[in-house]
Amino acid sequence: MRRWRIAALMATVLAFAGAAAAESVVIYRCTDASGALTIQNNVPCAKGATQERRVMEVAAPVAATAVAPTPAVAPRVRPAVPAFEPEAPASIEIAERLPPPPLFECRTWDDRRYLGDVASPPERCAPLQTTGIGGATGMGAGAACELVSDQCTPVAEEALCDGWRRRLLEAEGDLRFGRFENRTAAQDEVARVEQVARESTCGG
Repeated sequence: MRRWRIAALMATVLAFAGAAAAESVVIYRCTDASGALTIQNNVPCAKGATQERRVMEVAAPVAATAVAPTPAVAPRVRPAVPAFEPEAPASIEIAERLPPPPLFECRTWDDRRYLGDVASPPERCAPLQTTGIGGATGMGAGAACELVSDQCTPVAEEALCDGWRRRLLEAEGDLRFGRFENRTAAQDEVARVEQVARESTCGG
Protein backbone atom coordinates (compact mmCIF):
# COMPACT_ATOMS: atom_id res chain seq x y z
CA MET A 1 0.00 0.00 0.00
CA ARG A 2 2.89 2.37 0.76
CA ARG A 3 4.42 1.69 -2.62
CA TRP A 4 1.06 2.46 -4.20
CA ARG A 5 0.88 5.80 -2.42
CA ILE A 6 4.40 6.72 -3.47
CA ALA A 7 3.67 5.74 -7.05
CA ALA A 8 0.43 7.71 -7.00
CA LEU A 9 2.27 10.78 -5.71
CA MET A 10 4.84 10.50 -8.45
CA ALA A 11 2.13 10.15 -11.01
CA THR A 12 0.49 13.27 -9.69
CA VAL A 13 3.74 15.20 -10.08
CA LEU A 14 4.12 13.92 -13.60
CA ALA A 15 0.55 14.89 -14.33
CA PHE A 16 1.23 18.46 -13.26
CA ALA A 17 4.35 18.62 -15.41
CA GLY A 18 3.08 16.90 -18.57
CA ALA A 19 -0.62 17.69 -18.62
CA ALA A 20 -0.93 21.20 -17.29
CA ALA A 21 -4.14 21.83 -19.18
CA ALA A 22 -5.86 18.58 -18.06
CA GLU A 23 -8.56 18.63 -15.42
CA SER A 24 -8.12 14.94 -14.35
CA VAL A 25 -5.45 12.21 -14.62
CA VAL A 26 -6.08 8.46 -14.99
CA ILE A 27 -3.57 6.32 -13.10
CA TYR A 28 -3.16 2.66 -14.11
CA ARG A 29 -1.60 0.15 -11.64
CA CYS A 30 -0.41 -2.84 -13.63
CA THR A 31 0.83 -6.21 -12.25
CA ASP A 32 2.21 -8.65 -14.83
CA ALA A 33 2.34 -12.46 -14.54
CA SER A 34 5.71 -12.33 -12.74
CA GLY A 35 4.31 -9.97 -10.06
CA ALA A 36 6.16 -6.87 -11.28
CA LEU A 37 4.26 -3.64 -10.51
CA THR A 38 4.08 -0.78 -12.99
CA ILE A 39 2.41 2.59 -12.57
CA GLN A 40 1.29 4.19 -15.83
CA ASN A 41 -0.12 7.63 -16.46
CA ASN A 42 -3.14 7.71 -18.83
CA VAL A 43 -1.89 4.49 -20.51
CA PRO A 44 -3.85 1.23 -19.87
CA CYS A 45 -1.98 -1.89 -18.72
CA ALA A 46 -0.67 -4.41 -21.27
CA LYS A 47 -2.85 -7.31 -22.21
CA GLY A 48 -2.61 -10.15 -19.69
CA ALA A 49 -1.61 -7.87 -16.79
CA THR A 50 -3.77 -7.20 -13.79
CA GLN A 51 -4.99 -3.62 -14.02
CA GLU A 52 -6.24 -1.22 -11.38
CA ARG A 53 -7.52 2.13 -12.63
CA ARG A 54 -7.94 5.33 -10.62
CA VAL A 55 -8.98 8.82 -11.73
CA MET A 56 -7.36 11.70 -9.88
CA GLU A 57 -8.59 15.30 -10.06
CA VAL A 58 -5.82 17.77 -10.71
CA ALA A 59 -6.21 21.45 -9.98
CA ALA A 60 -5.61 23.81 -12.83
CA PRO A 61 -2.09 25.23 -12.79
CA VAL A 62 -1.79 28.61 -11.24
CA ALA A 63 -0.76 31.14 -13.80
CA ALA A 64 2.30 33.00 -12.89
CA THR A 65 1.54 36.58 -12.13
CA ALA A 66 3.40 38.81 -14.48
CA VAL A 67 5.35 41.36 -12.60
CA ALA A 68 5.45 44.65 -14.41
CA PRO A 69 8.97 45.89 -14.78
CA THR A 70 9.80 48.78 -12.61
CA PRO A 71 9.97 51.81 -14.85
CA ALA A 72 13.30 53.41 -15.01
CA VAL A 73 13.39 56.59 -12.99
CA ALA A 74 14.73 59.43 -15.01
CA PRO A 75 17.41 61.38 -13.22
CA ARG A 76 16.06 64.53 -11.69
CA VAL A 77 17.43 67.48 -13.55
CA ARG A 78 17.63 70.72 -11.66
CA PRO A 79 15.87 73.40 -13.72
CA ALA A 80 18.07 76.13 -14.95
CA VAL A 81 17.63 79.41 -13.15
CA PRO A 82 16.39 81.93 -15.71
CA ALA A 83 18.15 85.20 -16.07
CA PHE A 84 16.56 88.01 -14.12
CA GLU A 85 13.98 89.87 -16.12
CA PRO A 86 12.06 92.80 -14.73
CA GLU A 87 8.43 91.97 -14.26
CA ALA A 88 6.00 93.80 -16.47
CA PRO A 89 3.82 96.15 -14.44
CA ALA A 90 0.49 94.57 -13.60
CA SER A 91 -2.39 96.04 -15.47
CA ILE A 92 -4.41 98.32 -13.25
CA GLU A 93 -8.11 97.96 -13.54
CA ILE A 94 -9.72 101.27 -14.36
CA ALA A 95 -12.47 102.20 -11.96
CA GLU A 96 -15.89 102.75 -13.39
CA ARG A 97 -15.82 106.11 -15.12
CA LEU A 98 -18.23 108.89 -14.21
CA PRO A 99 -20.15 111.04 -16.66
CA PRO A 100 -18.46 114.32 -17.56
CA PRO A 101 -19.28 117.38 -15.45
CA PRO A 102 -21.92 119.84 -16.64
CA LEU A 103 -20.92 122.25 -19.38
CA PHE A 104 -22.46 125.55 -20.45
CA GLU A 105 -22.58 127.36 -23.75
CA CYS A 106 -22.25 131.06 -23.07
CA ARG A 107 -22.62 134.25 -25.11
CA THR A 108 -20.94 137.53 -24.24
CA TRP A 109 -22.38 141.03 -24.62
CA ASP A 110 -20.60 141.39 -27.99
CA ASP A 111 -22.00 138.05 -29.22
CA ARG A 112 -18.85 136.00 -28.71
CA ARG A 113 -19.68 132.39 -27.88
CA TYR A 114 -17.64 130.00 -25.78
CA LEU A 115 -17.97 126.86 -23.64
CA GLY A 116 -17.41 126.90 -19.90
CA ASP A 117 -18.12 124.77 -16.86
CA VAL A 118 -19.46 127.66 -14.76
CA ALA A 119 -23.16 128.50 -15.01
CA SER A 120 -22.64 132.10 -13.86
CA PRO A 121 -19.23 133.41 -14.95
CA PRO A 122 -17.92 136.70 -13.55
CA GLU A 123 -19.45 139.89 -14.95
CA ARG A 124 -17.75 141.66 -17.79
CA CYS A 125 -17.32 145.38 -18.32
CA ALA A 126 -19.10 146.35 -21.52
CA PRO A 127 -17.81 149.72 -22.75
CA LEU A 128 -20.25 152.61 -23.03
CA GLN A 129 -20.14 155.36 -25.55
CA THR A 130 -19.29 158.65 -23.86
CA THR A 131 -19.30 162.23 -25.01
CA GLY A 132 -17.22 165.09 -23.83
CA ILE A 133 -18.07 168.69 -23.22
CA GLY A 134 -19.85 170.10 -26.20
CA GLY A 135 -20.73 166.60 -27.47
CA ALA A 136 -17.22 165.62 -28.49
CA THR A 137 -16.45 161.90 -28.75
CA GLY A 138 -13.22 159.98 -28.80
CA MET A 139 -10.32 160.06 -26.39
CA GLY A 140 -11.29 163.39 -25.02
CA ALA A 141 -14.69 162.12 -24.00
CA GLY A 142 -13.30 159.72 -21.39
CA ALA A 143 -14.25 156.04 -20.98
CA ALA A 144 -16.96 154.20 -19.15
CA CYS A 145 -18.28 150.64 -19.04
CA GLU A 146 -21.22 148.74 -17.78
CA LEU A 147 -20.99 145.45 -15.89
CA VAL A 148 -22.93 142.76 -17.74
CA SER A 149 -23.33 139.02 -17.31
CA ASP A 150 -22.76 136.41 -19.98
CA GLN A 151 -25.83 134.48 -20.99
CA CYS A 152 -25.23 130.73 -20.42
CA THR A 153 -27.37 127.68 -21.17
CA PRO A 154 -26.51 124.09 -20.13
CA VAL A 155 -25.29 121.69 -22.80
CA ALA A 156 -27.57 118.65 -23.27
CA GLU A 157 -26.38 115.51 -21.50
CA GLU A 158 -26.03 113.53 -24.73
CA ALA A 159 -23.81 116.28 -26.18
CA LEU A 160 -21.50 116.67 -23.18
CA CYS A 161 -18.63 114.59 -24.58
CA ASP A 162 -18.56 116.56 -27.82
CA GLY A 163 -18.82 119.73 -25.77
CA TRP A 164 -15.80 118.86 -23.61
CA ARG A 165 -13.76 118.04 -26.72
CA ARG A 166 -14.64 121.43 -28.15
CA ARG A 167 -13.76 123.00 -24.80
CA LEU A 168 -10.32 121.39 -25.00
CA LEU A 169 -9.78 122.75 -28.51
CA GLU A 170 -10.74 126.22 -27.32
CA ALA A 171 -8.30 126.04 -24.39
CA GLU A 172 -5.50 124.83 -26.69
CA GLY A 173 -6.29 127.70 -29.08
CA ASP A 174 -6.13 130.25 -26.27
CA LEU A 175 -2.73 128.87 -25.27
CA ARG A 176 -1.39 128.72 -28.81
CA PHE A 177 -2.45 132.18 -29.85
CA GLY A 178 -1.72 133.85 -26.53
CA ARG A 179 -5.20 135.13 -25.79
CA PHE A 180 -4.37 135.26 -22.08
CA GLU A 181 -1.61 137.35 -20.56
CA ASN A 182 -0.76 134.60 -18.05
CA ARG A 183 0.65 131.69 -20.13
CA THR A 184 1.03 129.46 -17.07
CA ALA A 185 -2.67 129.82 -16.27
CA ALA A 186 -3.52 128.96 -19.88
CA GLN A 187 -1.34 125.80 -19.69
CA ASP A 188 -3.02 124.78 -16.44
CA GLU A 189 -6.43 125.23 -18.02
CA VAL A 190 -5.50 122.99 -20.96
CA ALA A 191 -4.26 120.28 -18.56
CA ARG A 192 -7.40 120.53 -16.44
CA VAL A 193 -9.82 120.25 -19.37
CA GLU A 194 -7.82 117.41 -20.89
CA GLN A 195 -7.94 115.46 -17.59
CA VAL A 196 -11.71 115.93 -17.28
CA ALA A 197 -12.28 114.63 -20.81
CA ARG A 198 -9.86 111.70 -20.38
CA GLU A 199 -11.04 110.43 -16.99
CA SER A 200 -14.77 110.66 -17.66
CA THR A 201 -16.90 108.37 -19.82
CA CYS A 202 -15.90 110.60 -22.74
CA GLY A 203 -12.41 109.12 -22.52
CA GLY A 204 -13.64 105.54 -23.18
